Amino acid sequence: MVTGGARSGKSNFAEKLALKLGNSRAAYIATAQIFDEEMAHRVKLHKARRNDSWTTFESPFDADKTILTLEKFDAILFDCVTVYLSNFLCATDLDDVEKIYGDAENLIDKLINAAKQIDAVTIFVSNEVGGGIVPENKLARIFRDVAGLANQRIAENAEKVFLTVAGIAVDIKNLAKGGINIG
Repeated sequence: MVTGGARSGKSNFAEKLALKLGNSRAAYIATAQIFDEEMAHRVKLHKARRNDSWTTFESPFDADKTILTLEKFDAILFDCVTVYLSNFLCATDLDDVEKIYGDAENLIDKLINAAKQIDAVTIFVSNEVGGGIVPENKLARIFRDVAGLANQRIAENAEKVFLTVAGIAVDIKNLAKGGINIG
């Protein structure tokens, strides 16, 4: 897992890591949907960084099924979990909050289980979004909470977890092994 704030260098680091681990046979699962010029520009920047070593699969929904079809690749880069969760939330009725949390947990568990079922290394990119103030609207609060819970679940199941800050990636799961054991 590679996580960090906006423009922290997480996707760039994850792409390099995937190519290294994938022996230049990497699949890229793109979760973004393009609804405006700004998102089109972001997608263009991401595509410009990738060379012919990549095969891209657009999967804004049901990405677990996409992962299961990618057995021939050595590495899969899933970019990104928080955009994937945004897609889910924007297509969901926000009235039943308990159901939203359960459905989001199920969505993340499907991704994790799919990644475990294939031999390819799967790298999940996600944003750290809970470091600021409590959002003022319901959707933003639900998004922040669901993203935080998803990140915890993926990190728990990941062999390595990298935090990127200012373009520098630190293996925080490895650092945590030497930390305080409370459990």
